[in-house]
Amino acid sequence: MLVVETIAKIRRAYFTLGKPIKEICRELRISRKVVRKVIRSNATEFHYERSRQPQPRIGPWRERLEALLEENESKATRERLTLIRIYEELRDLGYEGSYAAVRRYAIAWREKRASATADAYVPLTFAPGEAYQFDWSHEIVVMDGVTTTVKVAHVRLCHSRMMFVRAYPRETQEMVFDAHERAFAFFKGACGRGVYDNMKTAVETIFVGKDRQYNRRFLQMCSHHLVEPVACTPASGWEKGQVENQVGLVRERFFTPRLRFKSYDELNAWLLDKCLSWAKAHAHPERADQTIWEVFEAERPKLIPYRGRFDGFHALPASVSKTCLVRFDNNKYSVSASAVGRPVDLHAYADRIVIRQEGCTVAEHRRCYGRGETIYDPWHYVPVLARKPGALRNGAPFKDWVLPAALDRVRRKLAGSNDGDRQMVKILAAVLTDGLPAVEAACVQALAEGVHSADVVINILARQRDPGPAATILTPDALRLRHAPTADCARYDQLRSA
Repeated sequence: MLVVETIAKIRRAYFTLGKPIKEICRELRISRKVVRKVIRSNATEFHYERSRQPQPRIGPWRERLEALLEENESKATRERLTLIRIYEELRDLGYEGSYAAVRRYAIAWREKRASATADAYVPLTFAPGEAYQFDWSHEIVVMDGVTTTVKVAHVRLCHSRMMFVRAYPRETQEMVFDAHERAFAFFKGACGRGVYDNMKTAVETIFVGKDRQYNRRFLQMCSHHLVEPVACTPASGWEKGQVENQVGLVRERFFTPRLRFKSYDELNAWLLDKCLSWAKAHAHPERADQTIWEVFEAERPKLIPYRGRFDGFHALPASVSKTCLVRFDNNKYSVSASAVGRPVDLHAYADRIVIRQEGCTVAEHRRCYGRGETIYDPWHYVPVLARKPGALRNGAPFKDWVLPAALDRVRRKLAGSNDGDRQMVKILAAVLTDGLPAVEAACVQALAEGVHSADVVINILARQRDPGPAATILTPDALRLRHAPTADCARYDQLRSA
């Protein structure tokens, strides 16, 4: 086959230098037929492509070989046969050709099959405020010295490509609610549609087509923000391709190399700064003359205005143990002693736990994501101390209890007396009725007067509650009596005689 360099030499020798064909053949040592072909065709390159492959040996076995290849492709990856094994099976059936012929045919069959099943996509365009996409990813960070897999929520506005990223310890429904709240507050609005995959925290049942049965609480969240949820076709990630690409971008640009932070709050503050700096530094993919931030600023007036926080919690019933504890997510949380013996409703938020009973809040704690931990609020056990004051000394809720400075001084002074625990319990019990600021002020006053007993502190609180004598009301002159009434009991005797 002629190479490009030889063709160029022939063309230059004939058209530029004017050499005859005979001389060109002698110098380049090629035949006249080849030189005439180059001159007459005016081509700079020649290709030879066989229009038909005879395949004399494999021809009669083509259908059987294709059936073996089809069956092999349908198996799991670990169970697939190599081409050598397929060739051996074909040979056992009577095939007399070579392995090379089987290998060439198999490669051509795979290429033809891949071109026939190749996926093609249509580029999408979105109007300002039309839609956003949501997805989760799992990233590895070093959190407080421990290698941890965090769940990262991704929200992306489809028109401006503005991103919002936040990390969580879980992928539960309350985390979904919190991610939407923070994203909409950051964007200062929401879009008309939200595109999701079929995550269990949002979709309960998948029907034919796009019809879905959504989770009731998830629908409440969408209704609050006036968003219409749209679920993708199962295993069709390209229907939310923007946020899928964002997952790869964030993993490559933000989480590589491995991040190190003390807490989730530090990590999320850093991620928010990275989202802002990325948007302000990179051009919009469809508007090269504008950054993502500039397009986002133009899109912001088209968003549905932020409608305030949705009360996004995951609710479940719970029972209170005799030690005033409620179990949730492998941890225990204390509740008020008055709630013992009756069921409670536990509202789990992304960052806190609220426990309610008959419409009243009986406990609220910062949420813990460890395992086997017990979170106490010592004030929940103060009513119990009235019956068991000795528990103040060794009770687990009161270990390392940090009291206000005045209360702590009174406690230290009472520790030396025989009934110090009982007196301290009386002072602590007064907090439930008078409030901590009033009790602390009473302790300060008692210490200033050189005393620290519970009776003195309670007396000071009682005097503070006493409204004092009523104010004297001055009588106007017009209402004053000119003749003072005199007592005359004889009038009652007249009634008796009558």
